[in-house]
Amino acid sequence: MTPLRTITIAARALLRNKLRSFLTMLGVIIGVGAVIAMTAIGAGASARVKATFEQMGSNMIVVRSGSSQTGGAHGGAGSQPTLTWADLDAIRALPSVRLAAPQLQRQAQVMGDGQNWATSVQGSTPEMFEIRNWSIAQGRFFDEEDDRAGAKVAVVGGTVAQNLFGPYESPVGQVIRVGNVPFEVIGLAATKGQTGFGQDQDDVVFVPSRTFRTKLQGGLQQFIAGAIVASATSPETASRAQSEIQELLRARHRIAQGAPDDFTVRNLSDIAAAQQEGAKTMTSLLAGIALVSLVVGGIGIMNIMLVSVTERTREIGLRMAVGARPRAILVQFLVEAVALSVAGGILGTAAGLGAAAWLVARFDWPMLVQPQVVLVAVAFSAAVGVAFGMWPALKASRLDPIQALRYE
Repeated sequence: MTPLRTITIAARALLRNKLRSFLTMLGVIIGVGAVIAMTAIGAGASARVKATFEQMGSNMIVVRSGSSQTGGAHGGAGSQPTLTWADLDAIRALPSVRLAAPQLQRQAQVMGDGQNWATSVQGSTPEMFEIRNWSIAQGRFFDEEDDRAGAKVAVVGGTVAQNLFGPYESPVGQVIRVGNVPFEVIGLAATKGQTGFGQDQDDVVFVPSRTFRTKLQGGLQQFIAGAIVASATSPETASRAQSEIQELLRARHRIAQGAPDDFTVRNLSDIAAAQQEGAKTMTSLLAGIALVSLVVGGIGIMNIMLVSVTERTREIGLRMAVGARPRAILVQFLVEAVALSVAGGILGTAAGLGAAAWLVARFDWPMLVQPQVVLVAVAFSAAVGVAFGMWPALKASRLDPIQALRYE
């Protein structure tokens, strides 16, 4: 019997009981649909985590001063100034560090165009914008000459610009006051949105580090009143750069072996990787649970195929009596089982994509469809058909023709 003839007979047998065939496929449909939906949502969540950390910076490492201790009360990281400008220069010379910049910071009331807004004012060098992958929307960033001269220029984030000048007026060329110090706005930073921790990255004003130290900081001239941000030469060297910075600062601060650091070094790549790994683990768990539905669907296929063998015993006996070989009978029922599972896999794929799209629209969840996952899910459903259809097919092929013809 030709393959086409075998498939035609299988299709007729399945279409003879359409509702039963559909109900048999339902377990496979639910299983494949759940796998597709969960992996699409999980992959989207991982991609969002990666994009969020890429927005925060390129292979970024953040170095903060240590915590203070007064009368048994401990302050948070950065409350005790320990990082110096000489530390920054030494970090810049490390082989695994591409760029490094200070991130001086204070909260201040900023006034402009008759409005005022409490925001974060940061002093840094031009390298900081490259480290944080920050582009300019209007105007320009301040440069090395602005920093050396202590120029009173500023780059504002989108949130500050909107609250001071409104959504339609350009802030470039305007004058803002940070406390009593006037600054000319020379640039509007491109919108970055919120970090993964819910912080608005656009609610900020950037000024040159030297200007910050002379006009806004006061005191602590030897120490960095904030943090040091650095960028590793590549994602692969981020962990090495973190170790090099830690070893360098321990040596420079003369910290004895076994004594705690008076600084903290955080590698955002490691944090992003940990969050992505957590998302992948949860996705794998959900997909594993969904695969149980596929197994249940396979059991349903086996049960229905056994019923079908029983119902068609006389037909099997007649075919054997006119010359059909056991192998042909086995292939016939196996094709029917695989057809049920593959059809369920295809319908399940459509259902999974539809469910994922609905979840995205309803709950604003990220979604990323992976073609390889779709192919694996459909292939697995076909494998389920083979695995659970084999026993009914073998049972049909081993029937005695005489007994089958006498079956009522």
